[in-house]
Amino acid sequence: MTPDGQSTTDHFSDPTAQAGAGLGVRLSGAHLSYDDTRLFDDLSLTLTAGRMTVLLGPSGVGKSTVLRLLAGLEDGAHARATIRCDDGGPLTGRVAYMAQRDSLLPWASVLDNAVLGARLRGEPLGPARDRARALLAEVGLGDRLVDRPGALSGGMRQRVSLARALMEDRPVVLMDEPFSALDFLTRLRLQDLTARLLAGRTVLLVTHDPLEALRMGHAVHVLHGRPATLDEALVPPGAPPRDPTDRDVLALQGELLHRLTGAGHGGAVA
Repeated sequence: MTPDGQSTTDHFSDPTAQAGAGLGVRLSGAHLSYDDTRLFDDLSLTLTAGRMTVLLGPSGVGKSTVLRLLAGLEDGAHARATIRCDDGGPLTGRVAYMAQRDSLLPWASVLDNAVLGARLRGEPLGPARDRARALLAEVGLGDRLVDRPGALSGGMRQRVSLARALMEDRPVVLMDEPFSALDFLTRLRLQDLTARLLAGRTVLLVTHDPLEALRMGHAVHVLHGRPATLDEALVPPGAPPRDPTDRDVLALQGELLHRLTGAGHGGAVA
């Protein structure tokens, strides 16, 4: 990695990645500004096929914007970037995106919200509902299938949104703070579930939680500064989800906190 945050890796398909639907993706030359503020200036990020990349950094540094660029949700004169997939095809249509806001349809039941993607694509709803029922049971909402979002707590709504994202059979999954509204024990359990269900997929996860990043990520980056640059990735040992009490994980948490608090680049923790 170069000092300005550019990756020096030319090949981003990892031959050790699990066989499955993972797809290597490279975002490069990302430029983005709002009014007179430059958020990115030639930013690059590599997502290795079949691996989970985690992105941390102060609030407002642009973590969610990276997700939106990859999802094709930032356009216009203020934003431009090159997105290249390792199979030469487009990324469009091959991404599942979970935003910070749950964006649940208030008039639809929990079950109908979970199968929204299948409905919009015109897929048979019988098999989709069967899958959704099983998944909603795994996230602890098997007894709330007919409830509408207004009857749910914030954590429950986030679990519906998580289930909806996990329902999508896409090679690339973008997740923005997917566990932020959950209590600690539920968060650990759903991190385990997510790691299991997305094994072999290419995932970019944004979080403010250093321990979550080290539990879940194959590579952990800190985004900092303005215009923003990426620190070289931390690579936790072993496979996710890692034991949160593991000594190696806790040791790396110290290094990650050192980066987040701005040592060496003058940033500030969110």
